[in-house]
Amino acid sequence: MEKTQKLIRVTTVPLSLKILLKGQHRFISQYYKVIGVSSGNSELFDVAKNEGIKVVPIEMTRVISPWQDLKSLWQLFCFFKKEKPFIVHTHTPKAGTLGMFAAKLAGVPHRLHTVAGLPLLESTGGKRKVLNVVERATYACATKIYPNSFGLKDIILQEEFCKPNKLKVLGNGSSNGIDTAYFNPENFSPQQNQNFRSKLGINAGDFVFIFIGRLVGDKGINELIEAFKNKSSEIKDVRLLLVGTFESELDPLTPATQQEIASNSNIISVGFQKDVRPYLAISDCLAFPSYREGLPNVVLQAGAMGLPSIVTNINGSNEIIINGQNGVIVPVKNTTELHDAMMKMMSDCDFYSHLQRNARAMIVSRYEQQVVWEGILSEYKLLEQNV
Repeated sequence: MEKTQKLIRVTTVPLSLKILLKGQHRFISQYYKVIGVSSGNSELFDVAKNEGIKVVPIEMTRVISPWQDLKSLWQLFCFFKKEKPFIVHTHTPKAGTLGMFAAKLAGVPHRLHTVAGLPLLESTGGKRKVLNVVERATYACATKIYPNSFGLKDIILQEEFCKPNKLKVLGNGSSNGIDTAYFNPENFSPQQNQNFRSKLGINAGDFVFIFIGRLVGDKGINELIEAFKNKSSEIKDVRLLLVGTFESELDPLTPATQQEIASNSNIISVGFQKDVRPYLAISDCLAFPSYREGLPNVVLQAGAMGLPSIVTNINGSNEIIINGQNGVIVPVKNTTELHDAMMKMMSDCDFYSHLQRNARAMIVSRYEQQVVWEGILSEYKLLEQNV
């Protein structure tokens, strides 16, 4: 198939290209000349190798950094002017702002931005006002905005960031869907799971809660650790498995939380893992008390692996989880209700079994990856028809 149109995908850090959009670049590159742009390190070049696309490093920061931001904007503008892409499609907040501004200035005809979360929702006062202005400007520069959940779309409309006709949720949401053949508990034998549990010091009868993601305040880690601390003092055969990295420079945990993670022998922190499936395979329930999300991949992954989830009542999470069917929804920042939900998961076997039976089927039926990819491709093809 002859590929005549050029598509540039931009994220702030290469991990987003590599993990959050895994496989999508290779699929889309059957139809378009795809270039991946992100800050440069070895992970960016892993994307080139794994996805079979060209990559270009342009440094961007996740924090507000006026001088670096201006430099990044100029480099993106120059790159877009040189490459003359048909589409620039950005993901993640900073890449969205810089990429949409640069693409508009460079005269790129189709400027698409996927919204997978709104960090500004946790900001207040003057900072929030500034971020609101930046968000509106970003959307003004875009020709189409794709919230990856219906809840995010509602928030964008409530905040009046853009007009309704610029917004579209693809399918049931999600930026990349879920490969349910890859995330399948049948890929791991009982013996493999037993051996891996033993390696981590987890006993056969232990009930394992798992959290996957950045170990930061706005993921609800402070509340999760406090809820688990209370639980582990009541019940001994329970473990909490933390899979992710600390980001102390951006959103540090409280000293009490850090101390509890370090000192509680029932909390196992394993850092970032390229493949989270073995950890999900040995776990019983995902605990994901985040303050804000788009449509969180980890809840999709856990469900596909047959795990019920405890999530907070935020957009995205409360679309994947239907309370009492494949998980439990608790209020944001409510340690007591989180603790109670964890206790019910452990103590009510019939309730837990009911959730577990539904968990995988409810993901497979709504978020299969190929369907999401086809939806994105259809959007691109529509743009060609409108030329």
